[in-house]
Amino acid sequence: MEAGALRNRVTIQKKSVVRDTYGAETITWVTHCQAWAKVEPLTGREFLEARQTQAEGMVKFTVRYQAGIEPEMRVLFGTRTFNIQAVIHVEERFREVQLMTVEQL
Repeated sequence: MEAGALRNRVTIQKKSVVRDTYGAETITWVTHCQAWAKVEPLTGREFLEARQTQAEGMVKFTVRYQAGIEPEMRVLFGTRTFNIQAVIHVEERFREVQLMTVEQL
């Protein structure tokens, strides 16, 4: 992996569920790690939902290997949020990970 390709700073977050004194669950997001990433838009589509045009974009983030990254996590990139759909360990060498994501609308 070329270090120069990893030029975008991203934050990978995991979901945390906290119960209040009444037993109600509150979902919060906590930082799992920050990493330099290569960002590659893959596809985009527009669709009509409730008479509004929506856009959905798939983006692949490539980062150095980080233990514990799972599909239930999300990626913050600037002001945008991406839900991780798949985690691919490239060549199973524990050097780089590709995160296949869909932008949260």
